[in-house]
Amino acid sequence: MTRPAWQELGRRLTEVLHLAVPPVAIAFGAEVPVDLPAFDAPMSEPALDGRRGRVPASCAFWIHGAERSFSTLPADHGNCSVGRYTHGLAKLEDVAGNEDVTALFESGWVRPEAVGTIPAVRTRPGAISYGPLSELAPGMEPDVVLLRVNGRQLMVLSDALPGLSIQGKPQCHIVALAERGIPAASVGCALSRARTGMRPEEMTCALPAAGLGEAVEAIEHSAAVDSEVAHYAASDARRF
Repeated sequence: MTRPAWQELGRRLTEVLHLAVPPVAIAFGAEVPVDLPAFDAPMSEPALDGRRGRVPASCAFWIHGAERSFSTLPADHGNCSVGRYTHGLAKLEDVAGNEDVTALFESGWVRPEAVGTIPAVRTRPGAISYGPLSELAPGMEPDVVLLRVNGRQLMVLSDALPGLSIQGKPQCHIVALAERGIPAASVGCALSRARTGMRPEEMTCALPAAGLGEAVEAIEHSAAVDSEVAHYAASDARRF
């Protein structure tokens, strides 16, 4: 798909869903796209177990990706063991002994036996790029489009996309599901909300970039039907 076509889909998604935050394109690649600037925040000081990165967790890149386009390297994602796993940057055995994973197990937030069921991106990327879909940077070819939505917007998405999977924690694994071709939404998780600063009413939805045009058409149709029904219901309510 051409860059202007991607950008037009981003504009249509923002308009039809009345998104407060623009859709974020996420691209997994073997190397950094030419001319795409690197995310330039400094590396954190290492934790006791050696974890360090440029943001608290991979999901924090979603926030920055709504504002500008940039590329990241695997080391940039190193602070959150969960995000490293779901983004295909580490295997379970690589992160199982880390302090943050131990804290999650000890709190009961997740059971050790459940970790193996959490999906991850299929191929280890050499770079992950982010940026607003409606202003897609040259050289980026999205694999996943991430939306930050409220309850009403998720209602429209659920009607439009019958295969939409509604997930819980960890929030970041919906990116892995979308990379596998499965549209997925998440009610969020305490870990991600603390690290991203997302508002309590915000949720996320990850859409496969493949077939996005058809998905946008379905979303537009669903939104139009909902608007018609809401207009009827408002008119009918005047009797009360």
